[in-house]
Amino acid sequence: MRLDKFICDCTGLTRSQAGKSVRQGLVTINGHLVKQAARQVSDSDTVVLDGNELQLVGLRYFMLHKPADFLCANDDPDHQTVFTLLDEPLVERLHTVGRLDLDTTGLLLITDDGQWSHRLTSPKHHVPKTYRVWTADPIPTEAIGQFAEGIMLRGEKDPTKPAELEIVTTNEALLTIHEGRYHQVKRMFAAIGNKVERLHRERIGGLQLPDGLAEGEYRMLIDEELAKLMY
Repeated sequence: MRLDKFICDCTGLTRSQAGKSVRQGLVTINGHLVKQAARQVSDSDTVVLDGNELQLVGLRYFMLHKPADFLCANDDPDHQTVFTLLDEPLVERLHTVGRLDLDTTGLLLITDDGQWSHRLTSPKHHVPKTYRVWTADPIPTEAIGQFAEGIMLRGEKDPTKPAELEIVTTNEALLTIHEGRYHQVKRMFAAIGNKVERLHRERIGGLQLPDGLAEGEYRMLIDEELAKLMY
């Protein structure tokens, strides 16, 4: 790999900025000053930029317990974003796997692997997502059958795919859906004359939000958890 590209991949600098740093004598390879941006580097080389050793950042996979009032966006002038909760290098390269509404809490996946996130959000893979829902009015038992058959949402041409509704208490339920339409859970309950007061995502595929991960906390996914997301 060229030295200037290596610096770009490690730091987020542009190619021209990386090249300028090299020409200014700010870069060493294995302790030796290098001023050629086209110099080839390998995994065994130690590259230092302005006193800081550089390391390539591989593909990353995180789970975040999203709090309310944080936006699933990389930048927003009016709201805090979920990325302000992360203490990671090159955070600008990360993106959320799908979105949770501003007021929705729970399990959120974050990565810089575009193919992985596309697979999880693609409608053809039908990755299930389970939400805990609290409603303004009591949830009728007939809603179980209605959701299983599919709900016609306002402005849509086709009903929702069959969903599994488990009523926990009078105004609380678990809902598992297999697609990701805009504000889908809220619109499904609105279609049967109810209003979602609070929404929390507990599970994506076979991955459950851990009890020990507090709101606002995040961590790297381990291999066993990644396997639970393969569909």
